[in-house]
Amino acid sequence: MHRLSHLKTVLSLVGFTVSLAALAIDIAIDSPELEVESKRFHASIAGPQEGPESRATNQKTYDPLAQIPGLEIERVALKAQRGEREIPVLVFLPKLTELAKRLGPLPVVLFSHGLGGNTTGSTFYGEHLAARGYAVAFMQHAGSDEQVWIDLPAWKRMSALKKAASQENLVLRAQDVTTTIDALTIWNQTADHALAGRIDTERMGMSGHSFGAVTTQRVSGQRGGLFQPTLIEERIDAAIAFSPSPPPIGSAKKAFAQVFLPLMLMTGSKDDSPISDMDAGARQLVYPSLPATNDRYELVLDGAEHSIFTDRAGQRQRSDSNPNHHRVILALATAFWDTYLKQDSEAAAWLVGDGPKHVMEEADTYQHAPGEK
Repeated sequence: MHRLSHLKTVLSLVGFTVSLAALAIDIAIDSPELEVESKRFHASIAGPQEGPESRATNQKTYDPLAQIPGLEIERVALKAQRGEREIPVLVFLPKLTELAKRLGPLPVVLFSHGLGGNTTGSTFYGEHLAARGYAVAFMQHAGSDEQVWIDLPAWKRMSALKKAASQENLVLRAQDVTTTIDALTIWNQTADHALAGRIDTERMGMSGHSFGAVTTQRVSGQRGGLFQPTLIEERIDAAIAFSPSPPPIGSAKKAFAQVFLPLMLMTGSKDDSPISDMDAGARQLVYPSLPATNDRYELVLDGAEHSIFTDRAGQRQRSDSNPNHHRVILALATAFWDTYLKQDSEAAAWLVGDGPKHVMEEADTYQHAPGEK
C-alpha cells in the first residue's frame, strides 16, 4: 500500500477543554449500565451462524465471513508508553503455529473505544478479524475510558462522562494512536517479543466507535474547529468509522476536505447518542461530505441502535435487537480490510458488487463511490 506523504502528522496538546455541548461529540457509553463482560475466548473459533447463511468456505467465491480453518487465536496484553502516560493495548492475533507462520507478517487494524470504554468492548470484531489473518490492536485511552465513571456513584457518572468528552481528550487519543503505532513497530523489531516479526506495520488500518469514530476521523484528516490542532496520522492506509459524526458547527465539506484515505462509515437508523443531541440522521451527513478523490462507503443498518457496534448488543440479545447486524458489520468490514490492506481483488469486487446484499437485509442500505483519479 502506498503512503501519502503530502500530509504531515502534527500532534499538539491544547491547554483548554471544550464542553460536550460545544463539541456536540457523539458518545458511546460502554458503561455504567451498559458494561459487559467479554465472552470467553475459545481456542477454535467458529464462524457466525445467525442470519442469512454465508456461502460454504470450500467454494471459490469470496466469502468475508469464512474464517481460516485451524487457526487458534490468542490475546496479547501490552502497554505503550508516552512519557508518564500508559496506553493499554490488547492485540488479537493467531497463535504462532505452523499454519500461522505460513501467513507471514499480519496486517494491523487499530481500534479506538467509545467514551467510558476499554479494550474489550467490541471483541466480536477482533476475534473475527484475527481468525481472518489480522492483528487487531484495541487501545484504551486514559481520561475518556472506564476509569472516568467506574468508582463514582451512579448520580455522578453522567456529568463525569460529559466532562471527559473534551477537545483535550480527543488530542490525547490521537496521540495515543501515534504512540501505539510507534510501539507496534518497535515490538515487531524486538527479538523474543510476543509480536516479533508477526505484524506488517506497512499495512495499517484505523477504526473506532463513537468517540473512537471521532478519533478515527481526525487522524484520517478531518479538520477540527478554530484553534483546534491538526491530528493527522499519515501511516494509516484506510479507516472505518462506526457511528461517525459530522462537525458540530461549520461546513462538513470543509471539515472533511483533507481526508486522505479510503473511508467506510457504518451506522444504524436508530443510532442516536445516549447522552448528546447527535442523532441517527446527523451521522448520515458525513458520507456526502467526504472528498470525491477517495473511495468511500456507507452502511446503514435498519433498526440498529448505538450499541450495535459493541459486544453488549450481540451478547444480551435483547428482544428488539437483530442478530444479523453483527454479521453484516463483520462481512463489510472484512471485505474492506481485505481490499485495502491485503490488496485482494476478489474482496474489492465483492465490496462494490452484489456481495453485500447476500448478508444484508432488505431494509438495510449501502452505498459506495470510487475516488476520482
